[in-house]
Amino acid sequence: MATFVLIPGAGGNASYWQRLVPELRGRGHEAIPVELPAADDSAGFEEYADAVVKAVGNTPRPVLVAQSMGGYTAPLVCLRVPVALVVLLNAMTPRPGETAGEWWEATGQAEAMASQAAREGRAASDGVDPLIHFFHDVPPEVTQKILADGETVQSGTPFAHPWPVDRWPDVPTRFLQGREDRLFPLEFQRRVVRERLGVEVDEMPGGHLVALSRPAELADRLVSYL
Repeated sequence: MATFVLIPGAGGNASYWQRLVPELRGRGHEAIPVELPAADDSAGFEEYADAVVKAVGNTPRPVLVAQSMGGYTAPLVCLRVPVALVVLLNAMTPRPGETAGEWWEATGQAEAMASQAAREGRAASDGVDPLIHFFHDVPPEVTQKILADGETVQSGTPFAHPWPVDRWPDVPTRFLQGREDRLFPLEFQRRVVRERLGVEVDEMPGGHLVALSRPAELADRLVSYL
């Protein structure tokens, strides 16, 4: 049995994993969704790592699954507890000394997102629309429930500080990407991940929020990595 420690992206809500947790447990594994102090302006990635380490507790060699902005937190956890595997899921891949705020321009994310919109016949957007970029493939009843719980708050603090790691930790790492992700398109991720981590991207169906849109398929992929 493996223990999957689930690190959310921006907004830090453990509830993002609500559909994946029972799927992993139904396959005989444990799943621990982590709540991050995302609304706290005094908290940066070090404090996010504190929350994950606390959730890990005495769990031996967990598997970290890091969604989106969680890609900045997972490596910090690896420096503090023994980890069996890191799975980056539709994640931001940090570069030493680069802030999460600088990442967007440095990687060319806006251009990639606009190009993806053009390929899909959608009008390009100056910003991110949750319904268009996040929930487009999530079942309507799930979307309604998530939105009814209220808007998530993400402090800008983590985006302002350089990533405090000089290299990626020496931990087995896989990168899993939804091929219909409109925020971080697949080919964009292939380039960025190859340049920054030197690994190839695995792909699966789904958009940016695959834990909500395709939890069973995601659970199967995560278990296959064991």
